[in-house]
Amino acid sequence: MPTLARILISLCVGAAAILAWQSYGDAARKIIAGTYPQLGWLVPGTARIAYSAPDAIGLAAQAAPSPDQRLNAISLDLDAMRQNVDRIAITQEQITRNVDQLTAGQQRMTRTVDQLTAGQERMTREISKLQAVAQQSKPPPRPASARKPMLPSSPAPTVR
Repeated sequence: MPTLARILISLCVGAAAILAWQSYGDAARKIIAGTYPQLGWLVPGTARIAYSAPDAIGLAAQAAPSPDQRLNAISLDLDAMRQNVDRIAITQEQITRNVDQLTAGQQRMTRTVDQLTAGQERMTREISKLQAVAQQSKPPPRPASARKPMLPSSPAPTVR
């Protein structure tokens, strides 16, 4: 479960970063372009124009967009955001399903290990019983003095 929490936190941080960039991205670009003129290409809505001086280049702001254009841009941004949220929701559902499948697999594995353990215990008991029966059925060992010496039954033939 800690992995799921990390994924969800990462997704939320990513969504917040997207929202923040969409809300404040233009202002950030302007600040960067104002501080570092060589990064002026970051600022949207500006165009480079050449003055009469040979090496002088200045930035001229284009005309401000109309309210209709701004509303259309906002509408497109909202649609993109909705699609991102839908993708996040689908991904979260897939993650939840995967976690459920992993949990079910772990439970099956635990049951299998328990069954194997029970089988091993039964086998150990059966082996112990067989060993006890084998020891009871063994004839007692004969004393060493009671053994008869083996006599040869016939003389060995001689080879010529």
